[in-house]
This record gives sequence, structure tokens and C-alpha cells, in this order.
Amino acid sequence: MGMNVWSRLGRVVGSVAVVALLGVAPALAQSGADAEDLALAREYARKGEFAKAELLFGQLPDELQFNGTVLPEYLRTMQEMRHFKEAEKLARKAQRRRPEDPIVGILLGRVLESSGDKAGAAKQYERVVSGLKSDQVLAVAADFQEHQQLDWAEKVYLRGRALARNDIEYAPQLIQLYTRQPGTERLLAETLRLLQQDERQLPFVRNMLQNSLREEKDFDALEKLLLNSVQQHPEQGSYSELLLWLYVQRKDFTGALVQARALDRRTRSEGSRVLDLAAIALRNHDYESAIAGYEYVVREYRGGQFYGIARQLLLQAREEQVRNTFPVDAAKIRTLLGEYQQLLTEFGATSPYRADILRNMAELHAFQLGEKDKAMTLLQEAISQPRANPETVDRAKLTLADLYLLRAEPWEATLLYSQVEKSHKDSPLGYDAKLRNARLSYFAGDFKLAQGHLDILKEATSREIANDAMQLSLLITDNTAMDTAGVALRDYAATELLVFQNKLPEAMRGLDALVLKYPGHALQDEAWFLKAQLQRRTSDYAGAVQTLARITENPKYDVLSDDALFLAASIQEENLQDREKAQELYQRVITKYPGSIYVAEARKRFRKLRGDAVN
Repeated sequence: MGMNVWSRLGRVVGSVAVVALLGVAPALAQSGADAEDLALAREYARKGEFAKAELLFGQLPDELQFNGTVLPEYLRTMQEMRHFKEAEKLARKAQRRRPEDPIVGILLGRVLESSGDKAGAAKQYERVVSGLKSDQVLAVAADFQEHQQLDWAEKVYLRGRALARNDIEYAPQLIQLYTRQPGTERLLAETLRLLQQDERQLPFVRNMLQNSLREEKDFDALEKLLLNSVQQHPEQGSYSELLLWLYVQRKDFTGALVQARALDRRTRSEGSRVLDLAAIALRNHDYESAIAGYEYVVREYRGGQFYGIARQLLLQAREEQVRNTFPVDAAKIRTLLGEYQQLLTEFGATSPYRADILRNMAELHAFQLGEKDKAMTLLQEAISQPRANPETVDRAKLTLADLYLLRAEPWEATLLYSQVEKSHKDSPLGYDAKLRNARLSYFAGDFKLAQGHLDILKEATSREIANDAMQLSLLITDNTAMDTAGVALRDYAATELLVFQNKLPEAMRGLDALVLKYPGHALQDEAWFLKAQLQRRTSDYAGAVQTLARITENPKYDVLSDDALFLAASIQEENLQDREKAQELYQRVITKYPGSIYVAEARKRFRKLRGDAVN
């Protein structure tokens, strides 16, 4: 039978070569026929024909049967045939031949376990673990893990730790093992123990925790342990580092700022750590934390290397807060402009920051106060600054192009966009310019040209630009698939241009007309969501909530449902001051849309409204 198999394969190699290919040492092979029988037995086992496989394995000489690669296969075949007594007899015989090999002992334990003798198997595994030598730990643990016997793998590592008389021996292996098991208590304890002994392991620990912590209770448990560790070991900077990382993961920038300031004082980083955190907080629209961070650097490091940039960023953070607190307070905008003017005076006419400050002032005059001529004058001054960074100059050009668009001069706008795009190819600023050109084409109703720009931008290295491009591209694609002329989309794009030009009453009338003109159109949810945003900006909070309900209470509008629900919760919390309703809506975001980008922020706000302790 075996000869026929090899004849079909074409017997072109010698028996020694065959044995080598099978992974069996040539010295163990008695003949080419044995190698053929082994190959055929393995083939039968692979196909599930265990009776035939068992017969062939049994015909092999003892030396081959007890080989380290053959014995597990032979025992598995016996177990599949439920010949447990014969398998146990073979395993014990192998153990007598190789009493120092712990893997053979494990095989015997698995035979006992498969026969139903779980107590006997456990005793056998215990014998293996207690008899381990230091150089056997990794191989035995790997074998247990390969067979999903994770509890026994843990015992092996802990036995190895005892042999080494070192509390953090095998800590990386144990941490990785604990990430595969339910519960986080052991994982957290092991990571903190490792960190206490070796602060260089912080990147590894962060990576393991980031891949393992999923539930709120796990983050809570880690926070509690770290707070205790920081209090007990204030000299241990790694605990504060990890706590800072945890707060950033949870978007708790208030707590993160406490740790960043502590680390700044300990490491004497002159505010750089706090500046980094403030920038993250600002990107996440936590204006209070960002402002507090910049104020710390300005207050503590007057005259330091980061003082100038901190002063400027502080005003920018305040500006972001004013611009995104509805309704926008014109008096506060005037106050900000006065502070910017003071900053210009403080820095002097030759400051490298001057062009950036002038651009910020121009945006406030143009987009918040409607003073386009004043804004254009400031931008021209910024562009002509002799010591200005070239990138800052080009950013001023982009803002100037936006102003031309506000003044309904699209050709002047696209000329400036294209200039910046060409001077910054394959860079974030160049991508930004191309995106603005795409949006200009979109406003004009030239969707084909806009899509040409967007197809390139979807591959941009800047995630934010790529995401914005993808969203606009999908909007165009979804709404020109059935309506190839894009008639409804042209009306919607024209309304968005009105929003860009800050003509909010006209924009809202346009949205109302669009919904009536195209009933049931796919753009309805987009129109309602945009209208709700505009209602909020004009202080019609009740109207905004009512408009958002048109999306959240209609199951067919699933794409924007989480956006609408989170916005409704924000309005209830920030504008209507209805904490109970806001808490209810944040809870719905967390439970109904667990994969939403808003979950982390919703969870943070929910906990705050619930009254959880804030650090």
C-alpha cells in the first residue's frame, strides 16, 4: 500500500532525503519503508482516517514512535480513536525512556485529560511544573500556550520566576499571556510591578495596556492603582507618565494636565510637556484644559524658550473657545483682537510670530465681524513680512483666498489656492490648498472637477485632510449616483456656500426650501443636520434639538444618527443646561453606537454629569 503511494508521487528522492524532509533525524529512520509508512500515516491523519493512521504509526520502530515530532501525532491519533488506555501506556513508556523531557510529561497529562481523568491530568501537569529546570521554562510555557492551556502556562512562568529568584523574571511573557485571558487584575498588577523595577519598559507596558483595556471598569481600576502608586512612590516618574497616558486615552485632559505639570517640574522640561498636552486638548475641543496649560507655561516660564509660542497659542485657544461657543459674542471677539494687538506690541515689529498673529486677527475680522476690507489689509501685511516663515506666508494666502471667495471672486481664490498647492506639493499645507480648491469647485457645482481633486486627497498622508476629502467625495458620489446631473446637490452646495459666507438666515431658508423641493431625497438628513448646527449658532436651541430628532428618531438615517445624537446631548448640556437629559443622551450614544468616534467623549461627559470624581 505504501509503495503504491510513493509510486504515484514519483519516487525521485532517496530514503535519507525523504526522512530529512519529514523532519525526522536520519539516524532514527530504520529504512526507506519506515519513512514511507510515516508519511502515509500522517496523510491519513490529516484526512481524518485515524484507524489507518494508527495502524501505520503502530508499525513504526520504537525509535521513530518516540521521536519528538512523531509521538504527539501518534498519541493524538489514538485519542481520536478513543484508545485511551493504549495511549496512556505509550505515553508512560515514552516517559520512562525520556524522564527528563517535560514535554513527554505534558503529553501524558493530555492523554489523561482526554480520557476524562481531569484530576490525574492536573497531578501530572503539577509534576511537570514542579520538576522544571530554568532552561526548560520557555519551551514548556510555549507548548501550553499553543494548546490554549493558559493557566498552566502562567504556572510555568511563575515557577521560572521562583527558580530565578527575581520578581520580574518573565514579566513580558506573563503580561502578554494575561492580555489573552479574561479579567485585568493580574495584567494590571504585573505591568505595574514591571514598571516599578524597570522604567525603561514604559513603552511596552503602554502598548500592552492599549491593546487590552476595553471596558470602563478596567480604566477605572488602572487609574485607582496608579493614583495609589504615585502617592506611595512619588519619585517614580514612570507612574506619572502612565497616568498621564491613561488620562489622554480617556480624553480627561483636566487630570492629564495635573500629571503633565508634575512631570514638567520633575524633568525640568521648561513647559514642553504641558505645551504638547495643551495642543492635544485643543484638538479635542477641551478649551478650558488647553487654556490652563498655556497659562501655566506663560506664568511659570516668562522669558523661557517656549514663552513666545505659549503666549500666542494661549490667545488662539481662547479664540477657538469664543468661536465655538454659541452664540458667538462679538464683544469677546473685540476683546481678543485687543489682546492680539497687545501681543504685537510686546513682540515688536521684527518678531517671527508677527505674520501668524496678523493672520489670526484677519480671520476674526473677516469671519466673525464681517470686516473683510480690514482683514485683507492685515493679510497683505502678513504676506509682506520680511522675517515670516514661508509656510506662515502661504497660510495667509489661503486665508486671503477664502476672503476672495467670501466676496464672490472665485477666480482670485483659485489662483491663490493653486499657488500654495504648487509650492507645497506632497505636504499637509499643499493638501489643504487642494482641498479648498476642491471645495470651491463643489460650491460652483462642478462636481467632476471637485472629485478629481478629492480622489488624490483621499490618499493624503494627513489623516484629517484624507477624512475631509473622503466625506466630501462620498457626499458627491452618493448624491450623483441616481441623479447624474446632481440637481439637488447643486442646491445643497449653494447653501453650504452661504454658510461659508456667514449668511446664516439665507442658508436656513435654503435648507428649508431644499427639503420641500426634494422630499425623501438622500440629502434630507444632511440638510437637517446642517440646519440644526445653524440653529445652535443662532441660539435657537430648542429648534436645533427638534430638528436633530428628525434624524435620531428615523431608523433609515443611520449614517448621521450618532452625530445627531451627540450634538443633541451637547446642546442639552451646554446650552439648555438640562443635565439629566444630556446624561440620558450620552448614555444612548455609548450603548447604541459603541463603534462611534464620539463614544470616548460621550463616556467622559456622562461620568462628569453623573458626578464621578474629577482629578
